[in-house]
Amino acid sequence: MTADTSLSLPVRSKKSRWSALRENLLGYAFIFPAFLIIGLFGLFPIGFSVYVSMHRWRITPGRFLGLDNYVKALDNLAYVIFFWIAAIFLYMAIQRLRKVIVQAKEANEGLWIWIIPAVLSTAGIIAFLRFAVLLLPEVLGVADKLRGQERTRELFVSLLGEAWRMPVVQSALRLTLLIFVLAFAALYLINRYLRDGHASMDYYAAITQVVIYVTSGLVLGWYTWAEIVRAYAEALEEGETLAIWAQVTTISAGFLLLLFSWLLWRSASNQDTNRSMIFRLVAASMLAVGAWTLIGELPRVIDAGYADWWNGLRVTVFYSVGTVPFQLGISLMLAVLLFQNIKGKSFFRLIYFLPYITPAVATAAVFRTFFSGRPTAPFNSILGFFGADPLLWLDEPAGIINMLFGTDFGGWLAGPSLALVVVIIFNIWTYIGYDTVIFLAGLGGISNDLYEAAAIDGASSWDQFRHITLPLLSPTTYFLTLLAVIGTFKAFNHIWVLRSAAALGTVDTASLVIFNEFNRNTRYGYASSLAFVLLGVILVLTLVNNKIAEKRVFYG
Repeated sequence: MTADTSLSLPVRSKKSRWSALRENLLGYAFIFPAFLIIGLFGLFPIGFSVYVSMHRWRITPGRFLGLDNYVKALDNLAYVIFFWIAAIFLYMAIQRLRKVIVQAKEANEGLWIWIIPAVLSTAGIIAFLRFAVLLLPEVLGVADKLRGQERTRELFVSLLGEAWRMPVVQSALRLTLLIFVLAFAALYLINRYLRDGHASMDYYAAITQVVIYVTSGLVLGWYTWAEIVRAYAEALEEGETLAIWAQVTTISAGFLLLLFSWLLWRSASNQDTNRSMIFRLVAASMLAVGAWTLIGELPRVIDAGYADWWNGLRVTVFYSVGTVPFQLGISLMLAVLLFQNIKGKSFFRLIYFLPYITPAVATAAVFRTFFSGRPTAPFNSILGFFGADPLLWLDEPAGIINMLFGTDFGGWLAGPSLALVVVIIFNIWTYIGYDTVIFLAGLGGISNDLYEAAAIDGASSWDQFRHITLPLLSPTTYFLTLLAVIGTFKAFNHIWVLRSAAALGTVDTASLVIFNEFNRNTRYGYASSLAFVLLGVILVLTLVNNKIAEKRVFYG
């Protein structure tokens, strides 16, 4: 019995190993079509936009510019951002590596052997990107070759085949395939013969992720440094002086101090003694003051950047801050009212939801008529009924704070323009119905037993709302807040209809600035770089929202 068992164990292990391998291959085969679709229609447009953003691109492709489009938009702040992105990649690599090392030690399994296929896989990805970069100009050049010739399908396919068969392209393709074959062979051999214990493909995926992060961070950091050196060389030839390194160092140090200040402030509440808590709060305050002093270099950098872009971001911030709190607050109030046992609540739900499903362009056109600057326009007629002077509404570029207090504040202190306030009202009116329906779904998931128990304990209606409804609605509130913030940064259709030249750009959000650069100015490369900057802003806001939600969202 002992001999039979000892002989059967390797066979069972071998079978389980091949069974796991077949399951993995079958799983990859099933997800490959989805991966192909995502790659073609999701990842490729993003990669192509990166390619366009690094070229002078007006109607037709131009010369390679590197980071010049980003520097044009953000001035030297672009170098700060790219250095920080490189640092974040390296930080993510360290964190991921620490986790996988701990996992391997706890399981007493081999880990470092997987670095061979991981490095080969990363090299294959880099080779594939090189192949795509070499192939793309040849494919784009087909349009130039078609000029002056009869455009037929056969000619297009022939020219496309010539682009594909270019020696440099084919060489890059063969190199890519060779590296991937070597990576697969190494993966197979390690999985088949050299692996000890029960280490799985998870280690290979984790190590590959670490190698990709490290490679991305080092390449991006090196390239940013090379771009700074190039900028200094060009400035020296023209007899100019640059303060890139000083601004990069100063602003980066300011953000580091701000990060340390936040960490100290957050840890103050966990201290055992009042003295330690007070010390940390004072230290955090001092670090915050020092951080803002160093970040004071930022306004000068912003002034040197693209004025329309920074104005678009400022308008977007006003639009988001003026929309999201009121939109969610009114929606929550309506949801609580409609959740009560009142007559006709289904009808009211339909009425409130109608603005959301009505075409935005049509409703914006109606709003444009209502808020026209003509004295006989509907809202000016209402003001005239109460003896007030008519307003320009969508044609008014003055800040709302200046109009209310009769002062002449400038910049951020002037507040959003009256024209932007009308756009904010339109957005709130459109989306409160959608948010109300989602809040109603959240309210429906709260058990009545909690309210009954609270009522027995003597809790008032407000106490029940404060301590039961709001905490249990926090996941719904978080979801709607995230959608609303991202939506305000992406908003376009209704703003385009409601905007007026008389408003002097005070309703032109970041998305409209990008569209104008793309459509009116035909600067495709520059518009692509602005789009990526906006994507970065949205990602940062999403991450901040997630960090806030970690401790404030209650899932029951």
